[in-house]
Amino acid sequence: MKRYPLIMCLILTTVLGASCRKHQTETASNDNPFFKEWDTPYGVPPFDEIQKSHYLPAFEEGIKQQREAIETIVNNSEEPTFGNTIIPYEYSGELLNKVAAVFLNLVECCNDAEMKKLSDTIIPMLTKHEDDIMLSQKLFARIKCVYENQEKEQLNSEQKRLLEIIYKSFVRGGANVPADKQDRFRKINEQLSKLTLKFGNNVLDATNSYKLVVSDVKKLKGLTEDQLHNALEAGKKDKATAGKYVFTLDIPTWEPFLMNCEDRELRKEIWTAYASRCLGGKFDNAAVINKIANLRMERAKMLGFDSYAAYVLDDCMAKTPDAVYALLHQVWNPALAKAKTEAADYQKMLSKDHPGAKLEAFDWRYYSEKMRKEKYDLDDEAIRPYFALDTAVKGLFYVCNNLYGITFKENTELPIYHPDVKAFEVYDAGEVIAVVYMDFFPRESKRSGAWMTNFREQYYTRDGENQIPIVSLVFNFTKPSGNKPSMLNVDQVETLFHEFGHALHSIFSNCHYRTLSGTNVPRDFVEMPSQFMEHFAFEPEVMKAYAHHYKTGETIPDSLIKKISAASTFGQGFINTELLAASLLDMDYHVITAKTDFKLPEFEDESMNKIGLISSIISRYKSPYFQHVFSGGYAAGYYSYTWAAMLDNDAFEAFRENGIFDKNTATSFRTNILEKGNTEDAMTLYVAFRGHEPSIDPLLRNRGLK
Repeated sequence: MKRYPLIMCLILTTVLGASCRKHQTETASNDNPFFKEWDTPYGVPPFDEIQKSHYLPAFEEGIKQQREAIETIVNNSEEPTFGNTIIPYEYSGELLNKVAAVFLNLVECCNDAEMKKLSDTIIPMLTKHEDDIMLSQKLFARIKCVYENQEKEQLNSEQKRLLEIIYKSFVRGGANVPADKQDRFRKINEQLSKLTLKFGNNVLDATNSYKLVVSDVKKLKGLTEDQLHNALEAGKKDKATAGKYVFTLDIPTWEPFLMNCEDRELRKEIWTAYASRCLGGKFDNAAVINKIANLRMERAKMLGFDSYAAYVLDDCMAKTPDAVYALLHQVWNPALAKAKTEAADYQKMLSKDHPGAKLEAFDWRYYSEKMRKEKYDLDDEAIRPYFALDTAVKGLFYVCNNLYGITFKENTELPIYHPDVKAFEVYDAGEVIAVVYMDFFPRESKRSGAWMTNFREQYYTRDGENQIPIVSLVFNFTKPSGNKPSMLNVDQVETLFHEFGHALHSIFSNCHYRTLSGTNVPRDFVEMPSQFMEHFAFEPEVMKAYAHHYKTGETIPDSLIKKISAASTFGQGFINTELLAASLLDMDYHVITAKTDFKLPEFEDESMNKIGLISSIISRYKSPYFQHVFSGGYAAGYYSYTWAAMLDNDAFEAFRENGIFDKNTATSFRTNILEKGNTEDAMTLYVAFRGHEPSIDPLLRNRGLK
C-alpha cells in the first residue's frame, strides 16, 4: 500500500493558544535540527537529534516561510508566467516539506500519547494552511492566467504537465468555490480533518486494547512451537499475564491463530474481537463514518460533482463510478462462484469435526489451511523455514539486480528512528541513487498493515541538483523468537515484494518536479508497479536463487516449488471475494448524492447482501476499521487494487513472453513506467511499455477465475 501523507488528505484548522506561542519561543532555537542543513549522509533525517519538542516550532516556521513565498508570487506586478508563478510556487515550502515528511511518517509507526497530542494541534494547522493556499483567489488568478495562455511560452512536455496538474489541484482544492460558500468549504475540511484523525486513532486504540489470554496450553492444540513461544513472550509484558499465552489483534498473531488453532470457541473469540472493533463501545466509529461520508459528498457537490466518488475518479484512470462497478463485477461474478465451491468443501470438513455446525467466518482460514495441506501436501510451517526475513530480502534484492542492475548495501551508520529499522543504500552503476529504510516488526505504537512513503521524494532543486529519494517501507512481520529468525509465509513474502514495488517507483524516479515525481500518480495506477513485483516472488527460477532453509542452507526442493506453484490459485475465491467486497462497500459509501443516514451494521449488511456475499466471508475490512477509506487516503479508491491488477497481470505477460529477466523488457518497464512518475498520462505510459491497452484476461486466468 502506498500511504498518502496526511497533508494531502483533507485536514482541518484550529487556533493555537498562548501556551503554544510560548512553547515556540522556548524551543525555536539553534538546537532545532529542522532549522539547519542536515550534514548527515545523503541528507537523511538526523533521527537521533530530533525531539518531539522540535516539531511544532518547525511546522509554524515552515508555514510562515511558505506563506511569505506565496505573498511574493501574488504581489508580483509582472504579467504571470511559468517562470514567475508556477516555478516559485512549486519550490515553496521546503522547510514545511522537510518537517512534515518526518512527522507524518513517524505518526504512523511511533505514535505514542505525545505524538497523538501533537497531531491534534499540527494537523489542523496544516489544513488551514492548505486551504489558505488553495482558496487564494489572487494566486489562482495568476495560475489560471498562465494555464490559459501557455501557448505563449515555449514549455517542454514536463512543464506543461506540471502546469496542468497544479491548475487542476487548485480547481479540485476549491479555487472555484463561490466566495459566499468558502467559509462552509473550510468548515467541511476542518471537520473531515478531525474525523479522519479520530477514526485512525480509534482503530489503533481498539486494536491495542484487546488481548486473548489463555492459561491452559492444552486449549492451544494445533499452534506451532513458534506461535506458543511468541504468545508466552507477549504474556511477559504484563505481570498479570506472565506465564500465560497472550494473543493480540496484530495480523502476525491473529491470522496464524485462526489457521492453526483447533479450539473452535477460541477461534470464534479472537475473530469476534477482530471483526467487531470500533462498532459500539469506547472506540465506536459508526458516527464518525456517518459524518465523514456525508461531508465528503457535500464537499464534492460544492466542487461541481454529483458524488464524492465522481470527484475522486475524475482524476484517475477509471474516470467514472460506472467504470469501477463494471470492472469489479467482471471479477466478482467468477470469484463468488469459486468462493461458493470453496465454502461447500469446507462445510464438509467442518461437519465431520462438528456435526450440525454451520461454516462461519472464523472457520474459513482453519479449514482452508487444512485443505491446502490435504490437497497439495503444502503446510504453511513447511514453507516458512525457506523464507526467513533476511533470506526473503536477499531474494528481493536478487530480483531487482537481475531486472535493473541495481545493488543494495546496508549502512549501519545512518541514523534510524527505531532499533527495528534497517537502512540500505541503493547503487546503480556504482552511484548511490536512493536510501531505503525498512521497518519490519509490529509494536503498539505502529499502525497495522504495510505501506511505503518517503522521507524525501526525488526532484531537482532550482539549482539543478538531483535530490535522491529517501524511502520508508513499513511492515508488521512476525518478530524473531528465541534462536529462530522471523520467518514469512507466502502472503508476507508477497507483501515484501509489493511494498518494494512502490519503493522502486520512487527509487527510479527521474523527474524535475516533486509534484510529478515517483508515486505521485493517479490512485488506480500507483498500485500497478507494486503488484507487478509480486509476480517475481514465487517464480521457480527466483525461488531456486534465494529460498534457502534458515538452518541447513538447503535450497528449496523442486517438490516444494511444484506444490507452491500448483497451489497458486488455491483459495482465490475467498481472496478475491473479500477484496472486491471491500471495494464495492467503499464505492457504496461514496456514490451517495444526497445526505444519507448510515446505520451500522445495517448499511454494510445491505451492501453485502446486494452483491450476494456468503455469510462465511466478510469484507476484507468492515466499515468501522476500514482505515484505507476513512483515514488512509483511499476513499472511493480501494477498487484501485483490482484496476491495477488488470494492469500488472497484463504487464507481466510481456516478461512471460520474453523471459522474466529479459533486459530489454525490464529497461522498457523502468524507462516508461518507473522513471516517469506523473509526467504523462498513465495510460499513455502503459501503452508506451506494452504496446496496447491492458486486457483483463491475464488477471482472470492467473487467479484461476477463467
